[in-house]
Amino acid sequence: MTAAGSRESADVLELETDVLVVGGGPAAVWAALTARAEGARVLLVDKGFCGSSGVAAAATAGHWWVPPDKREEAITERDALGHNLSERSWMERVLEETWRRWPEVGGDVGYPGGSFPGLRSPGAIVCQGPIYLREMRRRVSHSGVRILDHSPALELLVDADGAVCGAAGVQRQKARPWRARAGAVILATGGCCWRSGALGSNVDTGDGYLMAAEVGATLSGMEFSNYYGIVPAGGSMDKNGFYAGATFTDADGNVLAAGFMSPGGIGGPGTWLLEAVLHGPVYAIFDRAPAEAWPKMRAQMPNFFVAFDRHGIDPFRQRFEIEYILEGTTRGTGGLRITDDTCSTGVQGLWAAGDAVSREAIVGSASGAGSPNAAFTISSGTWSGRAAAAHALSASGAGGRSKPAAQPAGRVGLRPTGARLPEGSWRELSRATQDEILPPAKNGFRSTAQLTRSLAVLDDLWGAAGAGLAGSIGREQVWARETASMIVNARWAYTSAERREETRGMHQRTDFPDSDPSQRHRILISGTDELEVDFAAIADPLVPYGDELVAEAA
Repeated sequence: MTAAGSRESADVLELETDVLVVGGGPAAVWAALTARAEGARVLLVDKGFCGSSGVAAAATAGHWWVPPDKREEAITERDALGHNLSERSWMERVLEETWRRWPEVGGDVGYPGGSFPGLRSPGAIVCQGPIYLREMRRRVSHSGVRILDHSPALELLVDADGAVCGAAGVQRQKARPWRARAGAVILATGGCCWRSGALGSNVDTGDGYLMAAEVGATLSGMEFSNYYGIVPAGGSMDKNGFYAGATFTDADGNVLAAGFMSPGGIGGPGTWLLEAVLHGPVYAIFDRAPAEAWPKMRAQMPNFFVAFDRHGIDPFRQRFEIEYILEGTTRGTGGLRITDDTCSTGVQGLWAAGDAVSREAIVGSASGAGSPNAAFTISSGTWSGRAAAAHALSASGAGGRSKPAAQPAGRVGLRPTGARLPEGSWRELSRATQDEILPPAKNGFRSTAQLTRSLAVLDDLWGAAGAGLAGSIGREQVWARETASMIVNARWAYTSAERREETRGMHQRTDFPDSDPSQRHRILISGTDELEVDFAAIADPLVPYGDELVAEAA
């Protein structure tokens, strides 16, 4: 049985499959492997080259891989870091699934992690990102999954009942549209970094969020979309674990902090330091790491040190200037709200996995950067792949074989309602969006006044994009659609931030500097033109809602 059928013409590549996976990172490949193992035909479409694009390919992969006797401690610690917004049942499920599945791959290509500063899980299996994803691509290919590289999805297809029955996109290198009918679709498209320049993140423009919202899905935790990572000034290497072994100083050499966890505000790592960077140059040096650990650190994440070596800097002996770069929802937390244990979006035929999903249930209002997010790619990929395959292969869900009438669901960036803007207009709209969302002075430290000003600008940009933004088939079409996604993601983030009138985790409000125990809830947002906000209780909190316990936890 082939992974997907196809029919090529001069105008469009027509495909059909049981399960369509959109994305090419860890969550996508785990979902594809799982769905294929369940007997489904699987088609995977990636914006880049599956196995080498995205933030995971530029990292060293460590997972939240915890033995059963250590899990209670790990859960309690993580909930505290996330300021008590997580859910025990989800944390336990992620830990168990990761413990079971990660050795399937890590046992072959991984190696034991170190115990030096920045790596807190000695003995855990880690793997360099390029090696990990190269192996995952090999396994996906050998399983019979069909892969279309450089073929971004632009929109979902829906049937007459509103169920998702496929997607459509474009092969960038051939400037040829593709259209895939499917019994089920899994969005594993990553998060949104608004093209900040963070390493590997330019494919992460929140496309899956927009596609899902257009068919009725809801997002959650978008106020927790403003994680800023440390980079050497002018650089893009935003892997921050080693900075736990750094000393930070000002221009005159005065010590500001020892390790980025200290002195640390309520937002956790980097909040206080981020504010210091805004007021003057800050420098770092990895002088707190013992000399015997230096070779192991280089071996653990060799690409981290490439930029230093090219500039002739020894970061263990010489200080270097740092700055911050926005990592959005890839290291932040917000994303699509899933409605059950299978990672369903609540829209028939549509599942989501990895950074496309809100990870509040496992990391709360903190970053899941590193091991929790990596663990979630495995578990959510497994659950969504299994459920999507079952749906597609069932009598009622065999959409790929029965070929229901399908209508495209995309609008802004694809189908203008007015006079079309000149080719390349996406550049100006994109820059204007970045001007509102990238600066730490606006997005790192928020206030009612600033959120109101930025939302007014973003609403105008969305109106302009809806009226006239589009691009010719190929790269221009992709860039126009990405720009639309960046605008609406910024609107979701700031609208959610406006409604959370407290400081919690990475969400910093200068006009509400304290945590409010009464706001231990989810903020849900839906819609693209008119945004609708709702609130949801935490289903399975670790800390009960009794006043004394809540006040103590906050």
